[in-house]
Amino acid sequence: MLVAGEASGDALGAGLARALRRRLGEGVRFVGVGGARMAEQGVDSLFDIADLSILGLWEGVKAYPRVVRLADATAALARRERPDVAVLIDQWGFTLRVAQRLRRQLPDTLLVKYVGPQVWASRPGRARTLARAVDHLLAIHAFDAPYFEREGLATTFVGNPALARDYSQADPARLRAHIGAGEGDPILLVLPGSRPSEMKNVLPPFADAARRLLAERPDLRVVVPVAETVAAAVRAEVAGWGLRAFVVEGALKDDAMLAGDVALACSGTVTTELALAGRPMVVGYRIGRLSYVALKALIRTRFITLFNIAAQDDVAPELIQDACNGPALAKAVGALLDDPERRAAQVAAQNAALEKMGKGGPDPSELAAETVLNLLSREGEGPSSAKPARG
Repeated sequence: MLVAGEASGDALGAGLARALRRRLGEGVRFVGVGGARMAEQGVDSLFDIADLSILGLWEGVKAYPRVVRLADATAALARRERPDVAVLIDQWGFTLRVAQRLRRQLPDTLLVKYVGPQVWASRPGRARTLARAVDHLLAIHAFDAPYFEREGLATTFVGNPALARDYSQADPARLRAHIGAGEGDPILLVLPGSRPSEMKNVLPPFADAARRLLAERPDLRVVVPVAETVAAAVRAEVAGWGLRAFVVEGALKDDAMLAGDVALACSGTVTTELALAGRPMVVGYRIGRLSYVALKALIRTRFITLFNIAAQDDVAPELIQDACNGPALAKAVGALLDDPERRAAQVAAQNAALEKMGKGGPDPSELAAETVLNLLSREGEGPSSAKPARG
């Protein structure tokens, strides 16, 4: 059973499913929750994961009844299908509730969490909560393990699959031809996130910034690569901008990641993917005001972008909350568009940070699949082999 609740988790789940099938062939059957990528690997989702696209504390409170209902439905699916192992991917709130239900209702099922909560950034108590809910953690950051192991949760560092993103089939010339851009026309990528709530909060200031940049640079082309979870909504919003912007999906999305001169990106997995593609960027982020006040009191790190955290430096500018506004974003992006040396320096610093994060290591999806199968094998050897004792 593979359970993911958002676009980034869908990508992780698809990679894991693909790696498991390579090892097990047609002898493996998948059930669970996921998006389009997992569906391509044979995971028919119980429901549309857009229903779980929640961001912010207050938004989470309002969505709580829906999350509980979907967690109950996911647990009911597990009771019917009796999986050998359930891998619960990312998205802390939903997957924790699924894990707690499976622990009560199917106590002999091996539970694996894929991506732990960022306890190094905020709310360290979640490490103990997770240790009580699952049997093993697949961590994507090397610095995760100590936080969870001290709570008794066995942890395997598998690496960040975003660092294994393959752009070998991407063609920036194809993107330029699609939008009618000449070889020398500058391209700005606008990436508004993969959750509806992210899109709602960041797209208006991103649109304002794009409008200001276009007014000063008539030859600028604006390209909006979109996640499947918000594609229709983003297209509708962009259509109302009153300016020339191209929304792209599928293969053209990867083409865009290599074609862009500068990106304006919502904080998230896409910032790592952009860095791997060699794109300099400005990172913007906004959430509801009440959620921001609450989270600000909890956050323990200076940065929100992973490669900035790895570098412990503002390699990419971060404009958060009130600073995430049209004029400020346009100024930061414009400084990169107008200065090739500045862009090159930022890309070099991003690459150095990616090396610290583990770029070039073994394929994370393959390591994750290997770990899951090893855990299953050990579980078959004896009841105490794979599952730690719980107090």
